[in-house]
Amino acid sequence: MSTTAQALEGSRNTRQWLVWPSGLLALTLVLYAPILKELVRNWGTDPDYGYGFLVPLFSGFIVWRTREKWMRSEIKPQNFGLLVMIAAVVILMGGSLGAEVFTSRISFVILVAGMILFTAGWRVLRAVSFPLGFLILMIPIPVIIYNQVTFPLQLLASRFATFSLELVQVPVLREGNVLILPNYSLEVVEACSGIRSLMTLITLAIGYGYLVERRRWVRYTLVLLMVPIAIISNAIRVMGTGVLTYRFGPAAAEGFFHEFSGWIIFVGALALMFACHWILKQIGRGPAQGAHA
Repeated sequence: MSTTAQALEGSRNTRQWLVWPSGLLALTLVLYAPILKELVRNWGTDPDYGYGFLVPLFSGFIVWRTREKWMRSEIKPQNFGLLVMIAAVVILMGGSLGAEVFTSRISFVILVAGMILFTAGWRVLRAVSFPLGFLILMIPIPVIIYNQVTFPLQLLASRFATFSLELVQVPVLREGNVLILPNYSLEVVEACSGIRSLMTLITLAIGYGYLVERRRWVRYTLVLLMVPIAIISNAIRVMGTGVLTYRFGPAAAEGFFHEFSGWIIFVGALALMFACHWILKQIGRGPAQGAHA
């Protein structure tokens, strides 16, 4: 290769690896700085989404962990990525004009996918598809969906708690999501619906399954099992609060005891997640696999 050809090739590589990514990064910062700032503030003020701080860190760790895979992928930029980026900006504008926060935030993930496709191609995008898709979990679900999910969970938790309290001979009367005890009335509010632990457990199950389990059916089953685990564990918390309130007074339903019980139940839910994974591994282990081990 001649010196001139080498110079042209070097110039092209410089534009590919420096100019385009730098320009796209600057565009992203200009467009999404307010969106991302508000998202981080949301994580810090809403206990339901406090786990959001860990999601981008985990995605970054996975990108670094699989760096050999995507670095060895064929670099073949696709102009279609530019259309994806334009679509993301249009979605951002639509979400901003319609005051739909979820739409504006989800467009950020779409924009990043378009940037990777435009500068590196399909194979690199496929190699980083999991950590990129995992970023969706850092975005709070739309309010309309949140409201549709929390109230049924509140009723389910209150019904289960009423049934359990009656089994342990605690007199209780349920009116909707309110449990009326002889000495206090417990209201199963949104914070006690289980949505907080449900979203956190699903996020943890997806990350945990990706790290320790290769079989996809086990990963998917583990994530699905988080739904009943979160519901049952939260209902047990409500029932336990009812028992303590009946035995020791209303102070047991508030303050330190209430928060501490939440942590205890969450740790128990994590233990159930690990136990479910162990059981799934035993089910999926065939005779041949056992002989090979």
